[in-house]
Amino acid sequence: MSTYFKDFWNRRFLLKELVLKGIRLKYRKSYLGIIWSLIEPLLTTVVLVTVFGVLFNRLKDPSFPVYIMCGRLIYSFFSTGTKGACKEVRKNSSMIKKVYVPKYLYPLSNIIFNYVIFLISLVVLIPVMIYSKQMPTLMIWQMFPALIELFILVLGVGLILSVMDVFFRDTEYLWTVISMIIMYMSAIFYPVERLMKTGFAWILKYNPLFCIIDQMRGAMMGYTVTWKEYLYPLVVSVLLLIIGIIVFKKKQDDFILHL
Repeated sequence: MSTYFKDFWNRRFLLKELVLKGIRLKYRKSYLGIIWSLIEPLLTTVVLVTVFGVLFNRLKDPSFPVYIMCGRLIYSFFSTGTKGACKEVRKNSSMIKKVYVPKYLYPLSNIIFNYVIFLISLVVLIPVMIYSKQMPTLMIWQMFPALIELFILVLGVGLILSVMDVFFRDTEYLWTVISMIIMYMSAIFYPVERLMKTGFAWILKYNPLFCIIDQMRGAMMGYTVTWKEYLYPLVVSVLLLIIGIIVFKKKQDDFILHL
């Protein structure tokens, strides 16, 4: 195990370059550049608050914009991070065939650069909280375990998807559909109470992404979540990461035969 950590440490500069390359390519030929990461969630939140505020009669609820923004930002990173990692190995097939580079660096770098952009985009929560008159409380600490769990979750799912996509080319299309289903199961734009009053409350209870979103909302809106909402997504995320590492390590030598 120490050999793998030593190899990773020796390749840290390559990982840094891959992360920077991903950020540069994402905003290539864009006049706004990384500023778009702040403008885009604000614009979509305005649309979502207007539409679903009217639909669910929540326009007069001052906390609704923060509620929407937290869910939208976290799901956006989950979606872009997993989709990007899914096709990263195949996208770099020409490089993999020519030069030896630890293959896990490709999905890892994609997830890290999307995570950096996600962390920068959290800045937009400040004007939204000011507009909604939601001042930070001591519960703000809840965002830190949520951010750690989110990264582990996306990394675990991303590694699994990147392996599957090498052998099954339809994986990225199937995951697009599945991630859309996950979006509707995560109470991003509808009030949680709507689902809790039905017999489908288990959809939220056993959805690790929703638990992470709820932690983030608790941090921003000043309410406490249960210890189960910390432990459950952490356990699921770590298990997925372990599975992802094992599957990737076992199958990576076969990539060259299918790229």
